[in-house]
Amino acid sequence: MSDFRTLSADYSVAPQITLEDVAEAKAAGFAMIVNNRPDGEEPSAPQGDDIAHAAAAEGLAYAAIPVGHAGFSHPQLDALDTLLGDATGPILAYCRSGTRSTHLWALTRARAGDDVDAIVEAAANAGYDLSGLRPMMDALAGDK
Repeated sequence: MSDFRTLSADYSVAPQITLEDVAEAKAAGFAMIVNNRPDGEEPSAPQGDDIAHAAAAEGLAYAAIPVGHAGFSHPQLDALDTLLGDATGPILAYCRSGTRSTHLWALTRARAGDDVDAIVEAAANAGYDLSGLRPMMDALAGDK
């Protein structure tokens, strides 16, 4: 059973998805799957190529923006910003728990000038706490 959590009209997150979840994502109206989990992080989980092939079979776009122990970087924010701008429909992003996918989205949206309180509320409604990320989000928003 899939655990897709909506953050905005065009972006949802999930804990690690299965190959079966890819078909559910297609049925739910997603146009793209974004993998935020580095290959090999959990060898028993489907790896990027597995999900990419399943996405292609369903007619879904696929992209990987791995977020590892080093944390977040501006190139990762740039990559998600580009995907959001070019998307032809809603995006489903996943990682181990959905937290990294949520954090990447939150930082990207804060940097783009979205209301930080609204970002925090959207994440909380989906079950993710951004309190530890708030100073970075405020700093990124302040750069605008």
